[in-house]
Amino acid sequence: MKTKSVFLVIVLMHVRLFAGFNTDSGFAAHEWGTFTSVQGADGVQLEWNPLVASELPKFVYDRSRPRGSQPQAGIFLGKSMASLQRMETPVIYFYSGQEQRVDVSVKFPQGIVTEWFPQASKYDPQLMQWKGLDIIPAKSKEASEKLLPLDASGSHYFAARETDGDLLRAGNDRGEKWIREHEKFLFYRGVGFFKAPLQAALGTTDDLVVLKNTGSEALSHLYVLYIRHGSGNYLYVDRLSPGQERTVKLATQTELSDLSTLRTRLASEMAASLVKEGLYKREAAAMVKTWNDSWFGEEGLRVLYTLPRAWTDRTLPLDISPAPTEVVRVMIGRAEMITPAMEWDLMKQITRYGESDSTAKQQAIANARAIGLGRFAEAVVRKLVNRLPNREFSQTAWNLLNEMGKAPDKKLALAK
Repeated sequence: MKTKSVFLVIVLMHVRLFAGFNTDSGFAAHEWGTFTSVQGADGVQLEWNPLVASELPKFVYDRSRPRGSQPQAGIFLGKSMASLQRMETPVIYFYSGQEQRVDVSVKFPQGIVTEWFPQASKYDPQLMQWKGLDIIPAKSKEASEKLLPLDASGSHYFAARETDGDLLRAGNDRGEKWIREHEKFLFYRGVGFFKAPLQAALGTTDDLVVLKNTGSEALSHLYVLYIRHGSGNYLYVDRLSPGQERTVKLATQTELSDLSTLRTRLASEMAASLVKEGLYKREAAAMVKTWNDSWFGEEGLRVLYTLPRAWTDRTLPLDISPAPTEVVRVMIGRAEMITPAMEWDLMKQITRYGESDSTAKQQAIANARAIGLGRFAEAVVRKLVNRLPNREFSQTAWNLLNEMGKAPDKKLALAK
């Protein structure tokens, strides 16, 4: 009899772990998000401004239109400012056995919140508050996804809805009208002015990556990833203790896999790592789907890793009232590494763009895009301009960057 009881307990624990939160026993809040930094070959973290910002639906609010009005002249638009961190797509899910009303606040003391949805009760650059937020259980007849706003534009935003989270209803008094908004999560993002706890640098050769944990807590699930011309490879490091430095060898010329195979394998492994950190399977899958093309598809050298919960709580203090019985917060750090070869290639194209010949200019634009810097190109231009304080070079570099951000001419072949 005792053996059967023990077996029953084990089975119930297994069901709880893999089936998700038992809504009959409490109230849970789960959050995930990404912090992205750009680092030079020496491990120095760079200020940067994305060349191309990731798209968001038009119904999302931002600093330029906090009440949903049209942007006003002279007001900061979106995330258009140089910073050390981009806080990208934190979302908070709620799971409750019954409908209830909660107050939520998130502080960002070393940064600025730039976008959010649904509308907040109070917006301050360093404080978001949603008061009187109604949680409608997913099993309720009222929890219809037809209530969710849609937008025809392409966006990473919508993949985050593919979970079992409850429906949220926010009511906001905007002058004469009382407008209710629905969503399956609280969404916000912004910029930060602090250094990430992981320092990533190149070693004595280009295939060596030196990882150093400069923080006070261990970092876990580190993926060192290299992608170039449709193929790549990666290494996994389980843990990096506080103050620990570790050098890993990542083959950048041999032992490469095609990108399709690599992305499938990485997506599966990353999702498993997120589940180990406390996310439900569908939450982990939604996070990986949201960032799959960016994490695993963009060319370059980067490190993805899990940030410690204590770090998250200090960086983004979260308060939910009444308090959930379970709070899970999983943030991924992304360290995008800029290699000397990338810098040298871009410098050559800046020089070429400075020529008077229009054909040479167009070729320089195409070649610069082919380097694979993507939205991180601004960080390299900023670094080169600071290193070479020449007015003519600076103007040429920024002009080239501006052209790189425009739609490419597909008819123009790359110069050999």
